[in-house]
This record gives sequence, C-alpha cells and structure tokens, in this order.
Amino acid sequence: MIHKKLDNFPEGFLWGSASAAYQVEGAWDTDGKGKSIWDDFVRIPGKTFMGTNGDVAVDHYNRYKEDVALMAEMGLKAYRFSIAWARIFPEGTGKICQEGLDFYNNLIDELIKHDIEPIVTVYHWDLPQALQDLYGGWENRQIIEDFNNYCITLFENFGDRVKYWVSLNEQNIFIGLGYLRAMHPPGVTDYKRMYEANHIASLANAKAIKSFRKIVPDGKIGPSFALNPGYPATCNPEDVLAFEDEEELNAHWWMDVYVWGEYPIAGMKFLKEKGWAPTVLEGDTELLKEGKPDFMGVNYYRTGTFEKNPLDGVGIGGFNTTGKKGTTQEEGVPGAYKTKRNEYLETTNWDWEIDPTGLRIGMRRITSRYKLPILISENGLGEFDKLEEGNIINDDYRIDYIEKHLRACKEAITDGVDLIGYCTWSFTDLLSWLNGYQKRYGFVYVDRDEQDEKEMARYKKKSFYWYKDVIMNNGKDI
Repeated sequence: MIHKKLDNFPEGFLWGSASAAYQVEGAWDTDGKGKSIWDDFVRIPGKTFMGTNGDVAVDHYNRYKEDVALMAEMGLKAYRFSIAWARIFPEGTGKICQEGLDFYNNLIDELIKHDIEPIVTVYHWDLPQALQDLYGGWENRQIIEDFNNYCITLFENFGDRVKYWVSLNEQNIFIGLGYLRAMHPPGVTDYKRMYEANHIASLANAKAIKSFRKIVPDGKIGPSFALNPGYPATCNPEDVLAFEDEEELNAHWWMDVYVWGEYPIAGMKFLKEKGWAPTVLEGDTELLKEGKPDFMGVNYYRTGTFEKNPLDGVGIGGFNTTGKKGTTQEEGVPGAYKTKRNEYLETTNWDWEIDPTGLRIGMRRITSRYKLPILISENGLGEFDKLEEGNIINDDYRIDYIEKHLRACKEAITDGVDLIGYCTWSFTDLLSWLNGYQKRYGFVYVDRDEQDEKEMARYKKKSFYWYKDVIMNNGKDI
C-alpha cells in the first residue's frame, strides 16, 4: 500500500540498541562465573573465524559505566542486554553466585540513572556447560525446571526495575545451528534431535512466561524470533507452494507455538512422514497455550527467496562466515523448498540480502496472523569498518541501511503495525559468534581485532551522531 502521508513514531517509542553477554562482557571466568557451552565450543579448532573467543570480548564487564555513559550521550531510550546464566548459577542450578547478581543489579541501576529503559534477555545462547554435561542440555526435559528456576531468580531480583523482558533469543537459530548444522554448540547434525530439543525449549519458554505473570504482573515479556520473510522465486504455483512450505516449517513452526500453543498442521504432517516430529506428551499443549507472549520480538536482517526442491534435492548448505561475498551455498529441505538468489536485492559482504521492504512485509504478516505488538529487538548492518586518521569512522553505509529500515518501520506503523520499539544491533562493536571481530555492527568502534586486544578504546562512529539526532526528533525526519 502506498500512503500519502506516514504516521509518526509513537510517543514513548523505545529507541534502543542491543547486545549479548557472551559477545560483549568478557570476564569469562571472573567473580565465580561458571563455564557456558560457548566457552568450550570456541576452543574446538575451526569452529570460529581465526579461533576467536569471548574470553575478553570488548570488556563490557569492566567498562559498563563507560558504555552506559556513551548510551546516555546518544540519548538512547532503551538498552537490550542478556544475562549470562552461568554468571548467576555457575552450575546451571543450585547455589546462586551473588557477584553475578551484583553485576547485573549495578548495570540495571546505571541504566536507570541515565533514564535508559533496561530490556533484559533471559537467554542468549550461553547455556551453562554443567547442564550440557549433566543431562544433554536442551535435549532433556529437566531443563524446563532448571530454566524456570533461573528465570524466577531473575524475575524476583530485577523485576522491580525491569519492565521489558525477552525470554529466548532466536530459538530458531540456536536450535537450528546447534542441532542441525553443527555450527553452534552442541555441534549436532540430526533433524530428529533438533525438533525434540526445539519442543523442549518451547515448553521451557512457556513455563517461564507463566512464572513471569505471577512475579512481574505489570511487566511485558516475549521471545525474540529471527525473522527471515520469504518470497516465491517465480509465480509458478510450484514455487509458490515451496514458499508456503518454507513459511510453514520456519516462521509458523515457531511463532504459532509461541502464540497459540499449536504446531502448524501441514508442517507436523511432513515431519511425521520424515520421522522428525517431536514427542508431544500429555500436558505439553496445555502448557504451551499458557505461555502466550505480550509481544513478538523480531530480529531482522534479511529475506529469503524459495523454489521447488524435489525429494532428492539439495539439503544443508554452507554459510559465509568470512565476509567474502558470493561464498554462501544453495540449500534447502528435500521435498519442500530450496533457496534462490534474489536478483532484485543487493547483499552485504556476508551475502545477507539488504531488504528494508522485507521488514515491513514481515511485520505485517505477524500483525495480521497473531495481532500482537512488535518489538524490533535486533536490526543492523555488519561490515568492515575502517578506523581512519584522527579516530574517525565514516560509516555512511550503516546510516543508509538503518535509515531505510526505519522508513520501512514508519510505513508499517502507518499500515497498522503496533511497533513499540526498535533496537539496533549493536551499540558497541562486539564479537560476532562465528565471524570474529572483523564484522562490526556498532555505533561505537572498539579498537581491537582477532590477534590484538589493544586498549579496546571506544570511538564514536559517524552513525552515532546520526542516530542521536533520530532519537532526539523521534524519527520525524525519517
């Protein structure tokens, strides 16, 4: 739809930015913190770019006051960060680490002191290694209780000051990359195990939301979903059906469960035929239905284009983790769909489609299907930023990217989407899980690389000042 005039961003809009504990904090074994699955996984040769890890990351654990001061200078209204489970429960359960609680209490108080709304992500991929060793992590139903206990601890300690919570960050990613592609821990390649672990994670998510209602009754909670809206490659009905299959097995498979507590019918039938369907026990569906979120968190970076894939067609392909454009491989699910390059879209150096309109399309689909408010919990551009003489970083390409996506947000709001906030990824540069420190997302440049931690000095990029103006004007000039 083409509108003659666009609605403004609402008053009180959460102009934010985001991070994740493992990617920024460092201090991996400091003050009683236990090991996470990433602390071990990154030490397996070949798993990350140049063997990079988050042992130090960008040292946010020791520099959080400096980073929050920069957020305040920008005028940031919200900051989304995650809590490291193993910093609160070093063994995943049992004894609480007071130093961990103290760190996050201090961070929350520092944000509030500067009028920045804390948005807490309960789980951003860093499962305590102790639980993986003890019973296999997300593959064992015991984790439902242990995750709930962890969540209750956070709700009771921080719920008096934190209104907005994200339960699971990108469940579709940490399950898919961990149990099908072996690119994330625990490094498994098994469709059946993936769908079993995913079902258990969905149950854990629902139980945590149910507990949240009792402890933080005036708060808001929802999962963050990695949204990759799809298109059919052509108007050939077989390609349109392939696109529908992809939506069913990806977007609907997760979000239908979050909102309605039920799996999509055709998707479940397909998985049963393949022998991949999860085990749904008595009481599971009831619990899932009790975990309806207050909003849908959306992490958006790209779209996908899909065409028919025969039963003997292409399967799992390879990701571009080097930044060498054009190295991503074709992939798909045999008997359902496969990917196709979209000739109408430019891509980043990591082969991610740049598609602001796709964000608008995705939010409209969520709004029409689920009728929930939306929080954009991540959106941003990872690129090779250059530190020039005088500590200047001219990242006009990032400004262009974010401006166009914000324009799409404004169009979506005019369409009727209830958008409550927009968090860029990320505030400072940080460790990209598989791509090292070369893939930079932040408004603030952190002077370190894969080989040299240097002093990790913070330098404001050109985009820092641009986003500051956007916030000051509540996006009126977008």
